[in-house]
Amino acid sequence: MRQRDRRKRRGDAPESRDRWMITYADLITLLLIFFVVLYAMSSLDTEKYNIVTGSLSKTFMTGGSPVLDGGTGLLDGDQGIDGGGPDKEQTPGNTEGTASDSANGNGTNSSSNGSSDAGTSPVPSERELAFREQEAKLADLMGVITQYVENNNLGDQIYVADKPQGIAITLSDRFLFDVGKADLKAPSYPALRQLSGLFRGIGATISIEGHTDNIPVSAASMYNDNWDLSGARALSVLRFFLEQEKLNPDNFQYAGYADTRPSADNSTEAGRQKNRRVEIIVLRQLQEKD
Repeated sequence: MRQRDRRKRRGDAPESRDRWMITYADLITLLLIFFVVLYAMSSLDTEKYNIVTGSLSKTFMTGGSPVLDGGTGLLDGDQGIDGGGPDKEQTPGNTEGTASDSANGNGTNSSSNGSSDAGTSPVPSERELAFREQEAKLADLMGVITQYVENNNLGDQIYVADKPQGIAITLSDRFLFDVGKADLKAPSYPALRQLSGLFRGIGATISIEGHTDNIPVSAASMYNDNWDLSGARALSVLRFFLEQEKLNPDNFQYAGYADTRPSADNSTEAGRQKNRRVEIIVLRQLQEKD
């Protein structure tokens, strides 16, 4: 009898040793199901999510702003369910819901306004608007002067250039003065009057600068040196604008630079001729208002 029991136990032994495989297979199956569930949770159905968040926003709206859009709803500020204050962090779900609602049009006016504000540039300041207006005036000024020079065949006497500091109008000394003198010639009056009309209301400082070549003034000249001559020529142009055209003196400044700022080579006659000039520069800056 005992021998039969022993044989029976020996026959059952292999079966008990293999039972761990069943447990192992169950564990593997459960792990597989676990990872499938994780994968399913990570694959968010955007459309269904938007429907859910939109429904929750409408349900818990308080004071015209939805809860999920960070408005003044139940979860906002000191009125939160858990007593959290304004420093409470926003959950990733809320952030994603807001972005989805804005993109799909399911958000309320609060989220729509936020998207609109983010997509538009900030409103320019009054000073920036003034600069833009002045820049437009400078562009118009350059166009009108260029056209005037072309219509009157003054291309060899008046030059217009857009420089970093402003619109520079260069007038040759032959157009304005006799040799070695600083009194304006009558033929230059029409062009200067044309400029004075353009300078009215320009809203910028106008700098009048006299220049000479490097040849010293003659002994018989009424001017001591090129500094004196260049300053006197700039002053003559300034006085024409102020006394003849009645422009506002607060908008002007003048200077004489002699031969210190040449625009061409002083070693040639052509270069020296280019250096003898008066430059009228409409500066790119706004005047300070009192």
